[in-house]
Amino acid sequence: QELDRRTGLENILSHDPRMLRIFDVIDSVADTRATSLITGENGTGKSMIARAIHRRSRRQGHPFVEVACGALPDNLLESELFGHVAGSFTGANHAKIGKFQHADTGTIFLDEIGTASTALQIKLLRVLQEFQFEPVGGVDTISVDTRVVLATNEDLQKAVDEGRFRQDLFYRINVIHLELPSLRERPADIPLLIEHFLHKSLQDVAKEV
Repeated sequence: QELDRRTGLENILSHDPRMLRIFDVIDSVADTRATSLITGENGTGKSMIARAIHRRSRRQGHPFVEVACGALPDNLLESELFGHVAGSFTGANHAKIGKFQHADTGTIFLDEIGTASTALQIKLLRVLQEFQFEPVGGVDTISVDTRVVLATNEDLQKAVDEGRFRQDLFYRINVIHLELPSLRERPADIPLLIEHFLHKSLQDVAKEV
């Protein structure tokens, strides 16, 4: 554990004091059920941080489910998250279990949450409050025990001010906020990363430095 702390956390390599503080927060909150919001530019490692939270928790032996919210249109995203019953919309020939149900007892990671529509934000708010939902077109309520981690590269406070993101949902997801610095803000990590990727590349071709 001490060696791990000297170079980073899980697969995240850093000596930067800001990243080390983030590692400390991850260790302190990993076993809580509190919702975590990870912000930062594209490429700062938000998905890796989400996985580190999961692996450091007692949920580590249970599912980790990642959903790229910006990759699907809103109607398909709702079905992806909450599932649907057969016949609920055109093309829904069979019932489908949603990602929240797949992540039961584990962790669900909602990336690009800033792209969610207002209608979907309302449904997400209920899930985060009650951990219950109905599949698209269904009437039966499903309950889950799921840790929720969200991420965005947007300024959600600005989105709230502009009316694009619900204030009540923002307060609900902004319980534990981890803001990741970009690599240009931590240049001392560049030699560490160069060495790591150099050794990784040499292992792939069976060569030594």
